[in-house]
Amino acid sequence: MAKVHGEPGEWVRVKGVIIGLLPVFIAFFIAGIAAATVFFDWFITGMTILFVSLVLGCIGLISGFRRIERHYIGARGEERVSNILSGLSEKYHIFNDFSSGRHHIDHVVIGPAGVYVVETKFWRGRVTIEDGQILVNGVKPSRPPLKQVQCQTQAIKKELENLGWKGSVTALLVFASDSFVSHIAELNGVVVLNSSEIHKSFATNRIVIQPEELDRLVCLMESRI
Repeated sequence: MAKVHGEPGEWVRVKGVIIGLLPVFIAFFIAGIAAATVFFDWFITGMTILFVSLVLGCIGLISGFRRIERHYIGARGEERVSNILSGLSEKYHIFNDFSSGRHHIDHVVIGPAGVYVVETKFWRGRVTIEDGQILVNGVKPSRPPLKQVQCQTQAIKKELENLGWKGSVTALLVFASDSFVSHIAELNGVVVLNSSEIHKSFATNRIVIQPEELDRLVCLMESRI
């Protein structure tokens, strides 16, 4: 079994709660202003503001729960992929929810075969590659996943270089829902695959990083946790 560092999906859950409940906090703030307005004898204005804040709060609460649910679904996808990655050999280390600058990276995998940045998506729709783009149910997603994982890969590569390790970093885009029609493909330097293909992709005797260098690299990563 691989050694696992960190909890998968932790940042996604926190982010979901913050984004989901932010409108409610704003509504409470407006309600406070309304109460102060009533206190200073501006009754009609204060009650109007209070009514508007309550309506906005209810709307924000409903939409907020939906946002939180979407983020929690994403967290479950990260947990699924982390569980699969943990089944790699004991020579591998899995760093979940790794923070690198402004990037929160789902998984960083380090082992004899190299360093990998793994971005996990838990999309329910049919995922395809058409005209060099990733589509879900034939539509481009609001946030391009390829660009996301490419930026994360560059961030890890730069961070490792600053720590004194220079080597290549491979980008993986994994669909935890196994909804990628092609199962596995390479697009713009990113390996795109279903979670069911992970073990097959790592089933190699290739040694890119020697044991001594691997131990040093793992220590460098652990120093950043």
